Amino acid sequence: MQPALILMSAEHADFLLDEFGRYARDYDLHTATDVAGAEAIARRIREEGGQVALFVSDSAPQDAPVFEAFARWRQVVPTARRIVAAHWSRFLTDADSLRSGLAKGKFDAYLLMPRGVRDEEFHTAVCELLSDWGSTVAAPEVDTVQIVTPGGDALTGAIRDFLDRMGMPNRVYAPDSDTGRAIVERYDGEPAYPLVAAMQRPPIAPRTVRDVAITIYGQPADIDVEAVVDLAIVGGGPAGLAAAVYGASEGLSTVVLEAEAIGGQAGTSSMIRNYLGFPRGISGMRLAQRARNQAIRFGTRFFTGWEVLALEPGADGAPHVLRTDGGDVRARAVVVATGVSYRKLGVPAVEELTGLGVHYGSAMTAAREMEDYDVVVVGGGNSAGQAAIHLARFARSVTILVRRPGLAETMSQYLIAEIEHSPRITVLPCSEVVDGGGEGRLEWLGVRGTTTGDVRRLPARGLFLLLGAEPHCDWLPDEVARDAKGFVLTGRDVPKERWADGLPPANLATTLPGVFAVGDIRSGSMKRVAAASGEGASVVPLVHTWLE
Repeated sequence: MQPALILMSAEHADFLLDEFGRYARDYDLHTATDVAGAEAIARRIREEGGQVALFVSDSAPQDAPVFEAFARWRQVVPTARRIVAAHWSRFLTDADSLRSGLAKGKFDAYLLMPRGVRDEEFHTAVCELLSDWGSTVAAPEVDTVQIVTPGGDALTGAIRDFLDRMGMPNRVYAPDSDTGRAIVERYDGEPAYPLVAAMQRPPIAPRTVRDVAITIYGQPADIDVEAVVDLAIVGGGPAGLAAAVYGASEGLSTVVLEAEAIGGQAGTSSMIRNYLGFPRGISGMRLAQRARNQAIRFGTRFFTGWEVLALEPGADGAPHVLRTDGGDVRARAVVVATGVSYRKLGVPAVEELTGLGVHYGSAMTAAREMEDYDVVVVGGGNSAGQAAIHLARFARSVTILVRRPGLAETMSQYLIAEIEHSPRITVLPCSEVVDGGGEGRLEWLGVRGTTTGDVRRLPARGLFLLLGAEPHCDWLPDEVARDAKGFVLTGRDVPKERWADGLPPANLATTLPGVFAVGDIRSGSMKRVAAASGEGASVVPLVHTWLE
């Protein structure tokens, strides 16, 4: 059964059906003339085991206000995307009253019905929403990577999360399925699960996510890297990707080394709604993959899944050397863009269940597995808010747990408004996780009130921890100055006793000549995607000056 698009309008249902005819090959199209009719269609599709990808409504349904319509439909299909397609006679009239609902997440887009053929601006918005639905809700129609395992385990979850963040469609098969048996037969030796078959290559039995990354992307020693590159960027988050795009586009031979998946912490965000130029929002994964493809177009080479273990400074004008288990990269200039990692919870009973219901970051893969369960999100920043909103499409309930009295100090207002609108999300202030357990996976959490000291037990199938930032730069030599928390110091933030010839380093330069720092790893940086991207672009002129 194909996923469905439900088009609702009392006066223009036939027009919408004709306009959406281009989607008829891949989606079942249904029309309704009122809210109740559309709701009945959605219920029937769900009862038959189908999926609804998109609701489209005109701006003034006859039997219920449009906000009520979407609320009713959302109760039936929480994961469907929602569009208001206003007739041109009402587009400006209804815009003011509907704008507040758009800000609160009551629907996803407010569009003008096409007035002629080939309205590609309208269909670009439709395709973006269907693409977002397809990557976060629907199982892939074609899988690039097949995983064979008899049951859920932490390693399989980590591999799937890596693949999802890299934009690689994947699916899990049981060993006794047709596909599973075929992959087991191709494996050379006694199978140890999980088995991974990627890109038509022989199956492997990985012990780490890096094993999968090597199979797909290779390692530095496998790739013909020039003797010395102009620019090596450590970290493939927004800052590193921006530096790669601008560096390579300006003629620098550029290499990016990323220990995990391209996109960094931002790549785990289900939907970034306040990034300039994306009025309907964009997932962190899509933003990262678009930037990666853009950098590749200009000649950047990526080594994914490779952690830099050490930086050996070049002496007397010699290039710096970046050491990895898979080979060395020698570079005239280095940009440190490793970002930050989420702090560990530090509760042993909970840490033991990491990958078995406990996840650091939003874990896009795990969200689909939370359908009809209770989940908890710990954290009060924007990433936690985005994760909670995404999880609410699947989970029966989402509890945001914060130590502060509320979210206002740490979260953007647009996310707070959307959270307040969602009936599935509850905020539990002045609280912390102190215990947890279950039979082989997470089933419950012990939560203590920070003001009362009382401990209560909450049911929880999933725990998503977004606890704030810790730097990862222990691999840097002592020549690179850091602040008390371990973040890299640049420019005038460097202590005067470490200035050279009485002058501070350049704005994004460190105390080691030829080494720069951008994004969240830099002391004093603004922890926002746009700010990190801006620093990544801004560092390239400084690199040029150094190289000259």
